[in-house]
Amino acid sequence: MSLAIVHSRAQIGVEAPAVTVEVHMANGLPSLTLVGLPETAVKESKDRVRSAILNSALKYPDRRITLNLAPADLPKDGGRFDLAIALGILAASVQVPALTLDNVECLGELALSGAVRAVKGVLPAALAARKAGRTVIVPRANAEEACLASGLTVIAVDHLLQVVAHLNGHAPIEPYKSDGLLYLNKPYPDLSEVQGQSMAKRALLVAAAGAHNLLLSGPPGTGKTLLASRLPGLLPPLSEQEALEVAAIQSVVSLAPLSHWPHRPFRQPHHSASGPALVGGGSKPQPGEITLAHHGVLFLDELPEFDRKVLEVLREPLESGHIVISRARDRVSFPARFQLVAAMNPCPCGYMGDPSGRCRCTPEQIQRYRNKLSGPLLDRIDLHVTVARETTALNPTLQDGDNTAKASAQVAESRERQLKRQGCANAFLDLPGLRKHCTLAKVDESWLETACERLTLSLRAAHRLLKVARTLADLEQADTIARHHLQEALQYRPAAIT
Repeated sequence: MSLAIVHSRAQIGVEAPAVTVEVHMANGLPSLTLVGLPETAVKESKDRVRSAILNSALKYPDRRITLNLAPADLPKDGGRFDLAIALGILAASVQVPALTLDNVECLGELALSGAVRAVKGVLPAALAARKAGRTVIVPRANAEEACLASGLTVIAVDHLLQVVAHLNGHAPIEPYKSDGLLYLNKPYPDLSEVQGQSMAKRALLVAAAGAHNLLLSGPPGTGKTLLASRLPGLLPPLSEQEALEVAAIQSVVSLAPLSHWPHRPFRQPHHSASGPALVGGGSKPQPGEITLAHHGVLFLDELPEFDRKVLEVLREPLESGHIVISRARDRVSFPARFQLVAAMNPCPCGYMGDPSGRCRCTPEQIQRYRNKLSGPLLDRIDLHVTVARETTALNPTLQDGDNTAKASAQVAESRERQLKRQGCANAFLDLPGLRKHCTLAKVDESWLETACERLTLSLRAAHRLLKVARTLADLEQADTIARHHLQEALQYRPAAIT
């Protein structure tokens, strides 16, 4: 047979569109022509494939070979198509039965010796193959990752010869069975390790219960970073679908084996990070920190030290839950449903309001420092909390009531109420959902309107305030929002910060 077809998958963002590798052999001078919009790494595959076939004691056909990667308008990059190309050539030259490749998808880069090397983005490809009802052949180093797509038949290989022997029926390979190493639990830092800060801990609990964004403001050394790092431990466990989304992003970004994949991400970029580093970008769009924090926490320490233009790009994904990166040839959408936690000092020196009285910043310096943050960005942060300096105690007595286990149980109960009522966390309520589930008594509605007018809150800020009040009611297992819920929600929007 002079024509063979092998199935594979490309990588576009966190998606894995299907690619069909078509191999045709014809009479003529020996050559290999590769078409179908291949980029440099794919063009180089013809040399890797030739060496891999010859070094595996297989015959490389001395004929005119045409390779087409369809669809032709889809960019192809990387060495992920090497194995599919090699099998296509072997099938077209009748060294492998072409029919055995009909229900198989292949991924893997070939070494010159014929060894099969790991590639990025195997999990999205495995999920797509499961949906298509095909078996996948992947490098052994990627097999554990591919097995996260439950119900998928995974064939793990180390060498091209193994694949050929398997397809010919000489040495069939048993489907790979996961050893469960990715499911090892890693304990989160405990909330009880934070000394004092009862108001900040309360705000952390509210933020976790409703998926609200949080801003911590206070002098250096008051525990802002310590508090932020405890938030992932308070959040409910990832669902299977959420865990797969998180793992798929990690699979696209790195070749390193996934570790502790069911855990929520906690990303902490440095304040020198650029816009593309934060939201994603590059000539070939890659995920940024907000995508790596999908279904987790993005912690921005020293918030005013970030470039203002960098921070402004967060405004859209904070509302929509995704980011679209547009380039001349590509337009890629990345998920970005993250929870923002930010920390800042109250003034340039950091000690304004400290009982020691060491702050010497002028009002102009303080105003200039705070002007680095725009009003629209602060409007999108639901909870603003001041973290004051606690008394120094080198060996404090830890309070059992403030531990992560107790707080996470409250959060889980609150989230369950929200999911049953509206199908999402309170922070993600749209306007119709807000009107339906955040109704107030007439007297409370009038009181809130007056308070918002006096504090000059925007309509967005008022809506977010209502969502926080709804979360406070859920923590008390209350069906309706009461006046004291509104009063506490207003405390988290102090005029000194807004």
